[in-house]
Amino acid sequence: MAYASVNQANCAIRFLFEKVLQRASIRLDIPMAKVPQRLPQILSRSDVKRLIKACTTERARILLMTTYSAGLRVSEVCNLQVADIESAPDRMCIKVRQGKGDKDRYTILSPQLLTHLRTYWSNRRSRPWLFPNPSGDRPIDIKTAQRLYCAARDDAELPANGGIHTLRHAFATHMLESGVDLHTLQRLLGHGHISTTMRYLHLARSKLTGTTSPFDLLDPD
Repeated sequence: MAYASVNQANCAIRFLFEKVLQRASIRLDIPMAKVPQRLPQILSRSDVKRLIKACTTERARILLMTTYSAGLRVSEVCNLQVADIESAPDRMCIKVRQGKGDKDRYTILSPQLLTHLRTYWSNRRSRPWLFPNPSGDRPIDIKTAQRLYCAARDDAELPANGGIHTLRHAFATHMLESGVDLHTLQRLLGHGHISTTMRYLHLARSKLTGTTSPFDLLDPD
């Protein structure tokens, strides 16, 4: 029930008591109905491969690979600078500048992604933005990144649910399935509260299917 509808119901009850029943009004607060929470669409590993393979341009392919590989928000991947890719052997990571809440953080840099990034950059030599707009004076627009994702998704014949943020959901879920602990994942995703990260426990299928039932722990007769 919407907030306006709740107020209208309370006003109707007060009118009934004051005008019709001629009694002092009483306050009856009608609780707002709970909004059903639906789990986001999660791509499997094979789905992610199909998505990346379906990209028709190198820029689209590298942008989606980077988003999934590092678990980035769309605004974060769009604003990546070349200098944010720290590739020293003893410090391989991606710096995320001014993520949600205006906080900087570091996330993982896949060695395989680094190889693709080096090839991509050598073909373009763009600075400072890793994914610049056509004129090169600003980063790629978020709407453009969304369109690149949706085009690849449709070409891969994947369900048309959600946008590029689906890759961040897939990153988090696949990391949990591979055994990464919640606190590490929280830091990688840049969540301010662990409760936000914990929702991915509901999506990690191997965590559910690999759990032993207490029935199996009972002594056999």
